[in-house]
Amino acid sequence: MNKTVPPGAATLLDFIRETEVGRSDRASYDVIYGHNQAKLPQPLTTMTYGEIVDAQKAWSKRFRSSAAGGYQFMRATLIDLAKQVTSINGKDVFTPDLQDRLAYKLLLRRGYAEFIVGKISLVEFAENLAKEWASFPVLAVTKGSEREIRRGQSYYAGDGLNKALVKPEKVEAVLKEVLDAARRPHEPVEEREARPAPLPVPKPTAKPVRKSGRFWTWLLTAGGTIVTGLKELNLVALDWRVQIAILFVIVVFAVYAITSMPAVRGALGLK
Repeated sequence: MNKTVPPGAATLLDFIRETEVGRSDRASYDVIYGHNQAKLPQPLTTMTYGEIVDAQKAWSKRFRSSAAGGYQFMRATLIDLAKQVTSINGKDVFTPDLQDRLAYKLLLRRGYAEFIVGKISLVEFAENLAKEWASFPVLAVTKGSEREIRRGQSYYAGDGLNKALVKPEKVEAVLKEVLDAARRPHEPVEEREARPAPLPVPKPTAKPVRKSGRFWTWLLTAGGTIVTGLKELNLVALDWRVQIAILFVIVVFAVYAITSMPAVRGALGLK
């Protein structure tokens, strides 16, 4: 069951699914009217919302009804729900979770929220459910879609297609259980909207050495220090070849010292 469906509603939806298709397991979500799902090219739960709505056009003539999924959604119902639930689009896969969410929307339409707070009676809510799911019986004498019907009959009795598949006493017992579950304290789980994935933050690129002001500052400072050292040590009186040799050694050492520093190695692009 989808985690956004509250406990009482989850109990009721499991019962509806079992009543409508004869089972409440994972396979119940792939059932179509008359249990003709084996005649489809692929399971319902691998098809998209749009593909199912398109395919249902032919099912009404081929199988006598377009009812699909664990809650036997009619084609007109799916089209209407897609208008109401704006987060759904035709490319969404008709998964069990999606079917649970849609069925919960139908419960709310039929007065589930009013029922659990006592604004409508158990008998009234049961009739609302019977109007949505033809396998459910009404709990009192009422005017059905075709004629006046007795307690225990489908709201659509007399249409030559539908009949109640569960006893009214069972419906009463389940609805009382639903009330108990709905009124127990529980943590609500909100349905999250899809959010775009954050874009990767680009890594800063190392500056070329020629654009590194810090590197040139260090290099010029080192050069000035060398010249100052030569004057202080009075090495200018030595043979020019000796001066060059000493200068070369100092420069090599200075370059090595500078390039061994992490900041300079980063500027040079060295690992």
